[in-house]
Amino acid sequence: MQLLHLDSSIQGETSVTRLLSAAVVERYRQRVDGIAVDYRDLAAAPLPHITLPRFGTDAAEAVLAEFLAADVLVLGVPMYNFGIPSQLKSWFDHILVAGKTFRYGAGGVEGLAAAKKAVVVLSRGGVYSEGPAAPMEHAETHLRAMLGFIGIDRPQIIVAEGVAMGDEPRRAAIDAALAAVAHVAEAKQPVGA
Repeated sequence: MQLLHLDSSIQGETSVTRLLSAAVVERYRQRVDGIAVDYRDLAAAPLPHITLPRFGTDAAEAVLAEFLAADVLVLGVPMYNFGIPSQLKSWFDHILVAGKTFRYGAGGVEGLAAAKKAVVVLSRGGVYSEGPAAPMEHAETHLRAMLGFIGIDRPQIIVAEGVAMGDEPRRAAIDAALAAVAHVAEAKQPVGA
């Protein structure tokens, strides 16, 4: 089994999503014999934003090939300004490619990556799952839309929210998310795993 681990937080050692995505990968290592892991730090080595001259280059093709080779995708995603980091959006721009990860047909869009499993670890500084801030949450909804577009319509989402609301709420959010990580890699594995 091939796992692709992506981190997109600019927070370095203090990042909640880096801590949690590493825990997810470790859980897979414990549960799946012989798993191979590729890692890409999109904050430390950001991909260039897509432009017409860069579209279809060898570098862009390598990013796409890395995704296509993966059976499992683990994404560490902090919510910045109500959405995903631009570094992660740029990665998606490299892998959402007609004829490779989706195609248009008579019935509309068909995702071509349906056999892949995705685990998304998402952190939010405030509480956006309910209450007055809920309409401003565009990270999880954006991720679900992009993954669903390519056929990954049931990503496992682990959320730690309220992490900027003080030490106690941060610790509680991390502990709850780590408890959810214990259930990763227990579900049926994707085809070909």
